[in-house]
Amino acid sequence: MRLLIVNAGSSSLRLALYERRGGALACLRQAHREGAGPEDPAPLEKLLEDFPGAIAAVAHRVVHGGRRRRSCRIDAEVEREIGEFAPLAPLHNLAALGWIAYCRRRFGAGVEQIAVFDTAFYADLPPEAAAYPLPHALSREYGLRRYGFHGSAHAAMWRRWCALRPELPSGGRVISLQLGAGCSVTATAQGRAIDTSMGFTPLEGLMMATRPGDLDPGLLIHLQRHAGLDPAGLEELLTHRSGLLGVSGLSGDMRELLDSPDPHAGLAVAMFCYRARKYIGAYLAALGGADAVLFGGGIGEHSPAVRARILDGLDDLGLRLDLARNASAHGADARISAETSRIEARVMAVDEGRVLAEEAESLLNIGLRAED
Repeated sequence: MRLLIVNAGSSSLRLALYERRGGALACLRQAHREGAGPEDPAPLEKLLEDFPGAIAAVAHRVVHGGRRRRSCRIDAEVEREIGEFAPLAPLHNLAALGWIAYCRRRFGAGVEQIAVFDTAFYADLPPEAAAYPLPHALSREYGLRRYGFHGSAHAAMWRRWCALRPELPSGGRVISLQLGAGCSVTATAQGRAIDTSMGFTPLEGLMMATRPGDLDPGLLIHLQRHAGLDPAGLEELLTHRSGLLGVSGLSGDMRELLDSPDPHAGLAVAMFCYRARKYIGAYLAALGGADAVLFGGGIGEHSPAVRARILDGLDDLGLRLDLARNASAHGADARISAETSRIEARVMAVDEGRVLAEEAESLLNIGLRAED
């Protein structure tokens, strides 16, 4: 019996099939398609056609789970809550609901569906990191807190780091950067996330492909008053027209910007790297130092130039980059820091699918096994 993994991101769809073989959870097949949504189920159907077999359960990555602390079976109440939080993660939760509905039609009620929430990794953020400096009554009434996102990706990097360094208690102190169309950084101490860049929504924090990251809230008030932007207009601006795309005026794709001679493209790349470096410095302070800085995601795994610019000038903080190692690291686990570096820097091939599969298998206790 097999687990189907459905990971709907802001700009892509990732699918995978897992089953347990010889005591280990094995990935049988993966598929990745840019821009695929539930209205286009062809990637999923192609995966099932190429690799037929009974499906025991479907595990969905759900970006915003509110205050839910762990993965759960999907029922009508869970779907309602996913929809309730869709306005706070409009690029993600609606896509997840679409795939949940499609898989219900495709597989029937006999195949369990599991929600694995990005926000669950941050359920135990310390109060001083989770709370916003707003009136307490207002925060309580409207659930205003920093939820954090990309939890599955950061959990995957942390788990892989723990496997590489078993002598460090629960991995020690880790700063992980998930850099893709969406970007975030998380500080983890002995397995507990103590801070993360994304907040109430996936708009806060690092600069992203089309999202701005941190902004002065007074700027938004100014735009409402003087540019005539209503809430829908602000949401469209902040979700689809800002970040790398907005600054460059060319593209939200880091590869295109690195190749462009346009000065606005250069500024966009410089801002992206500068803001990531600032967060590393802040989290070194929050953690009291670090054992590792980990890079994952499409940019984090495949762009040596961006990694080099982010880590530039951190020698005095204990992190020294090895330029040759960094240049040769593309999409696979690799150390990119020098042997003399006190903090180890690594590229991590982020395996969110395995995290989702492990969460689902643990919840269902189905003991997946290879078919005869």
